[in-house]
Formats: sequence, C-alpha cells, structure tokens
Amino acid sequence: MTSATRRSVAARAPGKVNVFLRVGSLQSDGYHDVAIAYQAVSLVDEVRVTEADGYSVTVTGNVDVSRVPTDRSNIAVTAARLVAERAGSRGGVRIEIDKRVPVTGGMGGGSADAAATLIAVDELWGVGLPREELFALARQLGADVPFALTGGTAIGTGRGDELSPALAQGSFQWVLVLADFGLSTPQVYRELDAHRARHVQDIHPVDPRPVVDADVLQALRAGEPRMLADVLHNDLQAAALHLEPSLARVLELGERNGALAGIVSGSGPTVAFLAENLDAALELQVALSAARYHVVRATGPVHGARLLGD
Repeated sequence: MTSATRRSVAARAPGKVNVFLRVGSLQSDGYHDVAIAYQAVSLVDEVRVTEADGYSVTVTGNVDVSRVPTDRSNIAVTAARLVAERAGSRGGVRIEIDKRVPVTGGMGGGSADAAATLIAVDELWGVGLPREELFALARQLGADVPFALTGGTAIGTGRGDELSPALAQGSFQWVLVLADFGLSTPQVYRELDAHRARHVQDIHPVDPRPVVDADVLQALRAGEPRMLADVLHNDLQAAALHLEPSLARVLELGERNGALAGIVSGSGPTVAFLAENLDAALELQVALSAARYHVVRATGPVHGARLLGD
C-alpha cells in the first residue's frame, strides 16, 4: 500500500480541571486513593492516526511540546499498541498529535492523547471494541484516561478511574494561566506526604478513602459559579505551592482582578480561575495577559473523546 492510499482517522479529546481533589493517606503499595470532581474543558488535543508499517509519533501545537516524548514511551503509542493486541494486528500506525492542552500542566493532556488514540485506532482498524473494553484499556493507561473518554462532569474515586457521572447544568467560564515549566505529579504527591508528616500534630487524620463533599455536587447541579467558587478544593495545592512559590503570586493576582476563585489544577502548575460570566472572564484574561502571563480561556463541561466528524 502506498502512502497516498493509507487510511487515516482523526479524533479529539479534552483537557480537564479538577474542581475538587482530596487525596487519601499513603498506602502500602505507594499509591493514594483520591476523590475528584472532574470537569472537561474546551482545550482539546487532536490526534490523527494513519496506517503504517511501524509505530511513530510526532507532536506539534500552540503549547510547549518539548517535554513530550516522541518515542515508544509516548502514552499514545502505548494506547495504539493495546488496541493492536486486541485486534491481532501486526501493522502499525503513524500518530500525529496537535496539542492545545498544556504539557505536564495538571490538566490531563497526555490522558487526552491516549483517549483520542484509543478511539481513532479502534475506528481505523474496524475493531469495534465495546465501551466497557475501551474503558478497561483506558484504566491500564492511567487514572485520568477514562475521564478523557467520557468528558462532561464526573466523580472519580479509587485511583481516580472509578467514574460516576455528576449531575451538572449550565456552563462555567475558566481562565487558565499556563506555566512555562512543568511539575512532576509523583514529585507533588511526595511533597504532599512530606507536608503531612511535618504537620502530623496540626492536621486531622487523613481518610484513606476520601469522598467528594456534598456541597461540591450541589454547586455543580445548580450550575452556579459563585457556589462552585466557594467549594473549589485541591489537597495537592499546598505541595505545588511549596515546590513553586511563584504560583501563589498568580493566584493572588487573579483573585485581585475579579476571579471568583482560583485553584491549582491537579498537580499543577496550571492555575485555573473561575469567572462569574463571559465578560468577567474576558476582563480577567486581559489583566493577566497584561502581567505577561500565558493565558487562555476555556468553558466547561464539554464532551469527551470523539472522532472528528462526529
């Protein structure tokens, strides 16, 4: 088959903001259970897969992609290989990723790439994996990948991959400050554990199996940004601020310029500000841009992974 006749399929998947993240105590296996309220937002990565003799990946985008691996360690390659195993395929794919979700920014960009690759390769090879099997593959790839498949608003427990839909209405306006550096998720978790050990006498015992607070679910159901702003929470934020104190200045500046509230997204370093409405979001974007930060607006919730054309 010549390159001109090789088939290709494209898909897209969204990044996310964790509007609530509670981290359980460190377990014997070195992991933590979490309770997360996810919201998919309108920053999306697009992935195109094309039939090939082997596996390769190229990455472009309007964010810094220098930290994205372009060898077999890329999560999208792993996703394609998992589908190949199910399909019994001996072929390969060329994967082209166009990134809009920040890299190592706490917004699930790699998970979005994996989710988009799963459905694109499934379509390319006509495998027709049922939904539950796609989710089983997603769980193998990472805790945030199942949510990148579903999108919308959802509650994640366990490692974050045990999902249940959350009733939500309306649309939320987010202003996101993107950092020119990354934070390692394992490093942030280690710092959280160290912080808890240092302050063990001053903080309440940590629940090994956390849950999302009821008032978070109520705010999402109501679709009221002010209600949601009051209950934004991230256990990892203190650790991220300890590792990168400059994030505190970003949070302070955003809240001084009209944000209802700000939060470090996931393990950071992206900072997400919730605005009351579109006009407020635009004003906040201008103010933060004037301070020479890299700022983008996004809305949520949005759909999860979709084939382009769907």
